[in-house]
Parts: sequence; structure tokens; C-alpha cells
Amino acid sequence: MSVTLDLNLKHLHALVAVHHHGGISAAVPHVNLSQPALTQAIARLETQLDAPLFDRQPGGMAPTEAARLLVPRIERALAYIAHGVRGARRTQRLPAMPAVERHVTLPQLRALAAVDSAGSFTLAASRAGLSQPAIYRAVHDLAAAIGIPLTVRRGKTVQPTPAATRMLRPVRLALSELAAGVDDLASLRTEQGGRVTLGVMPLARAILLPQVLARFARAHQGASVNVIEGPYAELLGDLREGSLDLLIGAMRDRLPVRDIAQEGLFDDNPVIVARSGHPLARAGGFAFPQLLRYPWVIAATGAPVRARWEHMFRQHGHEPPRLRIECGSVLITRGLLLEDDWLTLMSRDQFVIERRAGLLIEIGSAGDDLRRRIGLTTRADWHPTRLQQAFVATFRQVCAERSGDAQDDWPFRYPAAR
Repeated sequence: MSVTLDLNLKHLHALVAVHHHGGISAAVPHVNLSQPALTQAIARLETQLDAPLFDRQPGGMAPTEAARLLVPRIERALAYIAHGVRGARRTQRLPAMPAVERHVTLPQLRALAAVDSAGSFTLAASRAGLSQPAIYRAVHDLAAAIGIPLTVRRGKTVQPTPAATRMLRPVRLALSELAAGVDDLASLRTEQGGRVTLGVMPLARAILLPQVLARFARAHQGASVNVIEGPYAELLGDLREGSLDLLIGAMRDRLPVRDIAQEGLFDDNPVIVARSGHPLARAGGFAFPQLLRYPWVIAATGAPVRARWEHMFRQHGHEPPRLRIECGSVLITRGLLLEDDWLTLMSRDQFVIERRAGLLIEIGSAGDDLRRRIGLTTRADWHPTRLQQAFVATFRQVCAERSGDAQDDWPFRYPAAR
């Protein structure tokens, strides 16, 4: 990741030109560099990336495997930057400026993203390990280069202008593409490097994912995997901006935005869960209306499990009971169940440890029509690294092996409503 901090966008443009035109001399008319400067730019990139990018031959320069991996990512990154800069200028109704994106630098773009995340120049500088004047100057220079204001102070915080907001998502995607390119080169050298960053929704299976992670870690001992848990809306935003590679969890019936893709891998049935010793568990069977007598803890409106919980009651002819506690945290929900006669809906894997310990039990099925599709969510234009491809393949394999497993040994069903 640190390599991408030092990359020069002009050098990246030069690399693309040499790759497309087959040599230094042929590329010179297409870049604003002399032949010696272009030669030095390629040499500088090879040093920074610790990889030869071209085989120098009498008839020209043939790209190495490293260049073939890197150039498509550079092209996507440069396209994202151009799209972001031009889109930001359009919000100000400014006239088109040819190749305006060629006037910006990666440190400037990183500085703007850091200030947006931190809400202040001081905090952004601290997180980036730079001085506050350096961060401020980088953002100021970026604004001057593209001709629009990028930040505005509101109280004690610094916020992006509408033009900057429009530019930030493609900028972050560009930075993500360049980081992925560096990862690809690392894996090419060692066959063990690289990273995968996962967003895991609270409803992701608690047993399946650890199996995937364990198998993947054994096969790729030099790789790093960062698992981030959070609510869907927050993780989706991170995915769309490139800071997450993929999401794992319950899929949405309708895509909330058009630039993502979902791949279903298995079905999961939520079940009604309570503490061991709950009155409904001791009864050995119950009529559905008895579920109205006990307090429920369910996630807030908007969560898929909430909609399914409401549907469960209505399909049996009852309005859902008033919720005294709304909570999307599985950890807190499990703790609450242990305290009193609360009920909830959960995936079976979400309370498997407590079930094995005899603390929580399934008292009934929520019904087959509450089945949820679990799978992967990615950006529609995602180009995974080889390591990320390997992770997805591992996930698919484990899901295929477990398909149908652990679903047939839960035979209890509550009696039909009387």
C-alpha cells in the first residue's frame, strides 16, 4: 500500500502510452515528456514497483507479465480520476478543460479523501502521518489545479463541497484500483502476498465464514484478510467506494443501487430462538398466538429480518407485537435472551455456540417462506485480484460442500395455529 503513495500519475500515463505504442520513441508524441524523461519515468516505476515492466528488444519494448497485470488497472484508475474531476467541474457549470485531470497528483487526491473521512485537516494529517500544513496545501493545490473549491468549514468541521463529494467516490475507486495493482504484483513475486477486505453483515453465518477463512488462510499463508462487520447501508457505501472488496450476508430482494451485483450461494431459514427453560420450550409445543405473549427483540425497520418477522405474524392473521427493544446486534440480542423470556429470529449458526452449551434453543421454525438467500455482493465493475478470485472460489467451494448440511437435523415445527 505504501508504494501507491509515491506513484506519479504522469509516470502512470507514460507507462500506458509505452504499453500501447510498443516503445519509448513511439510513445513520446502521446505524452508531455521528452524521450529521456519518458525513459526515466519507466525506470522509476520499475524501481518503485520492484518489477520489470518491459523486455527491451531491438524492435521495441515487450510488456512483461507485471505490465500486463498492472496496465489495465492503471487505465481504470486514470479513467476514474478523469470522470471524477470532470464531473466535479460540471457541477460548477465550468467549460470543459482538455486533460484537466493531468494537472492533479495522487498525494492531492489522497489528501482530499483523508480530509473528507476525518472532518478536519488536523485529524487527517495525524492519520496520514503528515503535517497539517502539508495536508492543507495538497487540498488547496488540488482545488487550484481543477479550478473549483473543494472544502468548506462548518463550525469546527471541514466538509467537502458538492463538487468534491461528486469527485470523491471515483477518486477512492481509483486509489483502490492502484492498490489492487500493487497487490497483484506482490502476489506475482511471492505467490503469497496480497490482501482481501470483507464486509460481513450481522446475519452472515457464524460457522460457515470461519471455515472459509481457515481454509483460505491455510492455502495462502502470506495473504492478509481484514473482516469488517457492520450494518448493510454502511458496508455498502464502503464497497461502492472501493474500501471493501466484497460483502457477505443476506442478499436484498431488490438491488438498492445499480452499480452492485449479488451472487446467491445458499438459503438460510431464520428460526425462533429463546433461552433454555423458556415457558414455550417447556410446553413441548404451542399454538402460534402464544408468541404474542412474550417480548421480542428484533432489528429496526429496514433490516431484512424485521420485514420477515412482521410477515411471519401477518401471515398467521396477527399484527406484529409492539417492540420494546429494537436491536440489530447479534451479540446483544443473545445476551438479552439469556436474561429473561425474550424471543427473536436468528439463523441457526448465529447461536450455535450457545445451543451447544445448552443456553439457547430453537423453539420453532419461522416458516419456509421466510427463507433468506445468503451470498456475495460486489461492485458490478469489480476486477478482483488473483488472491481475491481465490477467496471467492474458496467461499463457493465451502458453500457447495455444505449445501443442505445441518439443515435436516432441526425437525421441530410449532403446531399450526388453532
